Amino acid sequence: MKTKSRQNLRPRLDESLIADLPPFAKLSREAISDILKQATSRRHDAGTAIFEEGREADRFYMLLDGYIRVVRITPDGEQVIAHHIPAGQLFGIAVALGRDTYPATAMTATESLSLSWPSSLWNEFVDTHIGFGAQAMKTVGGRMGEINNRMVEMATQQVEQRIANAVLRLINQTGHKVDSGIEINFPITRQDLSEMTGTTLHTVSRVLSSWEKLGYIKSGRKRIVVTDPHQLVMLCAGKN
Repeated sequence: MKTKSRQNLRPRLDESLIADLPPFAKLSREAISDILKQATSRRHDAGTAIFEEGREADRFYMLLDGYIRVVRITPDGEQVIAHHIPAGQLFGIAVALGRDTYPATAMTATESLSLSWPSSLWNEFVDTHIGFGAQAMKTVGGRMGEINNRMVEMATQQVEQRIANAVLRLINQTGHKVDSGIEINFPITRQDLSEMTGTTLHTVSRVLSSWEKLGYIKSGRKRIVVTDPHQLVMLCAGKN
């Protein structure tokens, strides 16, 4: 597993990098400038572990560009993709959960750019900067809600429904319009989908091949375009 990232990007970072992002949107330019002075910025190659599950949570992060896969390892040693994080969101905020180690590994799905700060600054940011703490808690709540929804899906839905839900979540979070439909905006493999939905690679391949024949999706090398989102919504509802 790669863990090396490119060297810190200096010199001075521009306030526009974070001024419009929810955790910082209510801050003054002076406050944002002060926050950026304390930040470390790094570019990460695709497939890089920004931090690993179980390691000391010594920093928290903001993703400025790219996509992150949040990966957990089961007691049996199997890799499970818990969720994806698009640009503009905080991540690695173990300190907000009262943890001193990271509960999961953050892997870059594409080349990515992050800012990070020492975890020792977390309470200062929450206490000093209006809206930062509230937005951070909203982020935590949203991810906990997504995990709970995934658990319900695993317990109550058929495999095809789970795969449809996973694809719809990805296009809602990261999709962009192309001529033939809505494309997931980062490389996604059938193995990734199997790890997201608790099923086998063979089953995911069979389902996606069936959907292609029906005209619901188009797929190529690490790319999926949803050509008929309505049909996937119907599948999620068990109406197909």
